[in-house]
Amino acid sequence: MHHSRDLARANIPNLRMPRAEDGAAIWELVRACKPLDENSMYCNMIQCDHFADTCVLAELKGEVAGWVSAYVMPNDPETLFVWQVAVAENARGLGLGTLMLQAILGRDACDDVKRVQTTITSDNEASWALFRKFGKVQRAKLDVQPYYTQALHFQNRHQTENLVTIPLARDMAQAA
Repeated sequence: MHHSRDLARANIPNLRMPRAEDGAAIWELVRACKPLDENSMYCNMIQCDHFADTCVLAELKGEVAGWVSAYVMPNDPETLFVWQVAVAENARGLGLGTLMLQAILGRDACDDVKRVQTTITSDNEASWALFRKFGKVQRAKLDVQPYYTQALHFQNRHQTENLVTIPLARDMAQAA
């Protein structure tokens, strides 16, 4: 017999820094999360290994349920660039994306971060919803502008990626 306390714990995600050996599972998660662009499995291993301080892996019931890859911009240490967010289908609607972003921002590697940036194609509704929600949490308006354009950068093989900038709330940035 399960106690209600055990059932509640089963739905609490474990958020942790990734390890290189998580790369294959993350690669599988990203492949299952259309329309995300797939990176190579090797790329995901490098992200887990070299950028663990600014990436997060979420597990639910011992299974990989979410992933955020991000890094502090080398030329702008006040900006955290979110490369990719993936949430397993069975974990959607739980606020996991926002939790993962907040977990990264709470780490020492993000002490100087004052804004979050990402790029999103116009039709990626899941990403727009996540970052709009994150903007509300930060009490900030999203600044959106075309960044990597379909014609100039992608030779018409990929939609324009819009640069989204979200300033962090001062009290949130200090608490993180």
